[in-house]
Formats: sequence, structure tokens, C-alpha cells
Amino acid sequence: MNTSGIKRIGVLTSGGDAPGMNAAIRAVVRACVFHNIEVEGIFQGYSGLMNGDFKRLNERSVARILGRGGTILKSSRCKEFYEAEGRAQAAVQLKKHGIDALITIGGNGTFTGAHLLYQEHGIPVMGIPGSIDNDLYGSDHCIGFDTATNTVVDAVDRIRDTATSHNRLFFVEVMGRNSGFIALKAGIAAGAIAIVLPEDEMSVDELVDTLKASEESGKSSSIVIVAEGSKSGGAYEIAKKVTEKYAEYDTRVSVLGHLQRGGAPSCYDRVIASRMGVAAVEGILQGRKDVMVGIVNDHESYTSLEESITRRNMPNRDELRIARILSI
Repeated sequence: MNTSGIKRIGVLTSGGDAPGMNAAIRAVVRACVFHNIEVEGIFQGYSGLMNGDFKRLNERSVARILGRGGTILKSSRCKEFYEAEGRAQAAVQLKKHGIDALITIGGNGTFTGAHLLYQEHGIPVMGIPGSIDNDLYGSDHCIGFDTATNTVVDAVDRIRDTATSHNRLFFVEVMGRNSGFIALKAGIAAGAIAIVLPEDEMSVDELVDTLKASEESGKSSSIVIVAEGSKSGGAYEIAKKVTEKYAEYDTRVSVLGHLQRGGAPSCYDRVIASRMGVAAVEGILQGRKDVMVGIVNDHESYTSLEESITRRNMPNRDELRIARILSI
């Protein structure tokens, strides 16, 4: 039931793209249509919001996008929106187009902008967590994380084939910014001998000791997963430091890069994106504002944007312990 008086909702994607964003857009649009709410697609993120790059959407506008990667609304990083003048310009555009509330799909930077827009101009905003980094507080999983992790595992499985054939040590760098979720989950699933995370840094000496023990036990090839935000440096830097101390292995480095953002979203990402898209619309219609929708313990929940911005999810330390046990 619409108790908020909302008649038209805008939706945009901002920041780094994540597989499953299209599924969330589809869910937002179709939930709006179901509840007799008009919906405007805003293209190019906050840049499009400031410049009035809007288009009315309906249920047919989002047909056949459920399984597509990327975002049909496009995305961008807009420095101008982080200035008060840019947000004032965006507020004018929202009023001009008769948009009563805004749904933003993205990560920390996206939600920071949305929170400020609400604080300064009173526009009801709702965030949907779309980030392969999976570090947004208020949801067990962000849209795109599961797909990205599966992509990494598939890539590492292939790298392991050539590592085994040539008795090589591979350092594989994965995305995640300052978060080690992808590295930890993929490291366990791919059987990495070591996982280097920003949240639980393994020193070069510890890594060398691990590799020595592995070789002494008869292991002739290994995979080390390195999160890009590691304090010891990226995979190239860590590989160099390790080789200087322990040159027994023929060492290679593979940086997986942006392939982790692409591809069709997994079943899990499609489902949670659909659930959160519907919950975002219904939350707004119930009068919720300045919050992020998430899924916690398999139930939809709402967390203030301020809390989702200032706090962060942390990897499960027990999983790190398990990874070390299984790496022998």
C-alpha cells in the first residue's frame, strides 16, 4: 500500500558496474508498474541526474535484461555531484521532472551522494547495494559479488592447469578495493596455498615460510591469491619480494582485472537483485527514506545510509582460519 504519496520514482546506477544491476533495475521498474507508480530511468549516474538525461520506463523497457551483465542505464563517477552546487542542480532536475523519490544502485560513493542529496534537499532516497567488493554494511551480500567470485574461481582453475604443467608459483591479483571478500572466498574455493587480504595481512616472511613448507611436503606448484588492496602491495610487488627471499619457484603473476565485473550474473545475484529491487520500491511507498535495502539472514532489511557508509562488512575470520588449515 502506498502511504507516502509518491507518484513517480527515479532509478539510476552509479560507480563501478556489477553483474546483477540490470536485474535490480528490472525489479524496480516492474515493482513500480505493479504498484501503479511511474518510473524514470536516469542515464549515466549522477552526471545524467544533473543534466536531465531521463527516460520514462515501463515493464517492456526492461524485458530480456535479467541475465545481462553491466547496466542498461550506464554508469559514471561524477566529481561534480560531490559539490553542493552539483547536488542542487540535480534537485532542480528531479523537481522539473516530477520525481518524488530516487533509488540509487551502487556502492559507498553512490550512497554518500544520495545521503547528502536527502540531507540538503529532503528528497527521499533508497540505496540498493551493487558492488563486487561486498563491503557495504547492512547486507550479507552485495549484488555482483557472487558472480565476480565465481569468475575468479573459474579463472584460477584454468591458471592452476598451466601452473601444474610447468611447476610454477602463480600470484593472482583480484579486485575488491580495500576489501578482501573476493580474495578470501575465491581462495578457499580454488584451493589457494595462501590468501593475502587487507584485513588480515600476511607478511612476506610468513608467505615464504608457507611456500617452503609446501615444497618440502612435495608440492610442486601453488596459487597465491592477492587482494588488490593489500598493504604489502599488489601481486607484482609481493611476487618480487617473495622471489628475492625464496627463488626456488618459477614465478608468474596474473592480474584478473575488469573481467571480474563482466559476464552474465549468477542465479544468486539475479535473485537477490530482484528481491532488493522490489523491497526498495515497497520501502519507499511505506515512507522509508535515506536508507539502504539489504538482505540479512535471508530476510530483507533496511539500514540507514549513514550507517552503511560509515561502517563496513568484514570478511569472516573463521573462513580465514579454515583457508589456512586447508592449504597444507
